[in-house]
Amino acid sequence: MSPPSSQIAAMDVLRGCAVMGILWMNISAFALPQTAYFNPAAAGPLSVGDKLFWLISFLFFDGKMRALFSILFGASMLLLIDREEMEGRDGQRAQIIRAAWLFIFGLAHYLLLWAGDILMNYALIGLIAMLFVRKEPLALIKWAFFFFLAHFLICALFIFSIHGWADAAVAPSATASIRDSFAQYIGPFTNPDDPAIRQEIVTYRGSFVAILTHHLHLFVHDWWWTFFMSAFDTLGFMLIGMAMLKGGFLTGRWEAEHYWRTARHCFLVGLPPMAALAGWLLWRNFPVVPAIGVSLAWSFPFRIPLAVGWAALILWFFTRHRQSRMTMAVARTGRLALSNYLGTSLIMCAVFYGWGLGLFSHLRPLELPLVVLCGWLFMLVWSTAWLSRFAMGPLEWLWRSLARGKAQKIRNSI
Repeated sequence: MSPPSSQIAAMDVLRGCAVMGILWMNISAFALPQTAYFNPAAAGPLSVGDKLFWLISFLFFDGKMRALFSILFGASMLLLIDREEMEGRDGQRAQIIRAAWLFIFGLAHYLLLWAGDILMNYALIGLIAMLFVRKEPLALIKWAFFFFLAHFLICALFIFSIHGWADAAVAPSATASIRDSFAQYIGPFTNPDDPAIRQEIVTYRGSFVAILTHHLHLFVHDWWWTFFMSAFDTLGFMLIGMAMLKGGFLTGRWEAEHYWRTARHCFLVGLPPMAALAGWLLWRNFPVVPAIGVSLAWSFPFRIPLAVGWAALILWFFTRHRQSRMTMAVARTGRLALSNYLGTSLIMCAVFYGWGLGLFSHLRPLELPLVVLCGWLFMLVWSTAWLSRFAMGPLEWLWRSLARGKAQKIRNSI
């Protein structure tokens, strides 16, 4: 999220694009049952427009925006530690305090608003990434790909276990308990009328207390599992971010043509296999186990070049149009990334949950981009208006004040 570090315009623009892009990917999780994130068919029969929304999300946003966030978090952490040490303070201690408060922010976000929080993950994984801050860029990249491999193997083993479970459930020798257990697990991914999906819809159309109770249950029983499934992925991208910062990539110091070539090569490597996977799922009408496999494991190797490609493409635009009104508006959005991330959760939950408008599972996927566009417009407008009077966002100010142990100046100097 937005770090308490020196302003780097290129990183602000990247952060603004990331916080806007992640809303596109998260909108399905705000508006639809959780299983629809992995298999859109779980939300019901899909129209051509619904499939088009899924295709755009899968090719350009799924995993790539979160990766971009992770890249920026790793770079921002390095900037913070360097700045603290240059001012004679303990940089690692400052990062530990900062991470502790970020975890508390994330826990409140998870319980009170949305169970898709990433802040707790970043707080904990950032402590591990801190062990690598002194390494050279090439060593950071090597370690990153080691963690990417670990993540891929974990996800692949999980998918193979589901395949094995599915084969056991349909075998002639399978017991009734095995068949029932598999059907209970797979049902929410295949049947919009499954009791688990119906109960989820009732919960999120219910009261704030009902949702809070549900999130408490999820945190106790599921959060550590989901943390483990994403930890190595996130750590790898944080290390990539450190390497990119040390190499000058993230600061916008490269030539525009160099960014363009990098983006072109990355998209040429990543997009064709992603498109092939998407076409396979569309052709087969989203079979449940393959759909989960593609979402969690088989698409992951291609997200790596696509995340780097997105960063390069955004920075290419930045180097050519750094003074344009759009670039500056996106940069302001990035400077308020933490406030925008949590603020959009508040707004989206108010739109979709029962304590607000109660639209959960009422909109089709095709209708969700309009909600996203409204969210983007809100972020751009309010960020510009806020920064015309204040030096940082409200949650950025709170985070920095808590980490420093005293209230920080928030108003712009006159």
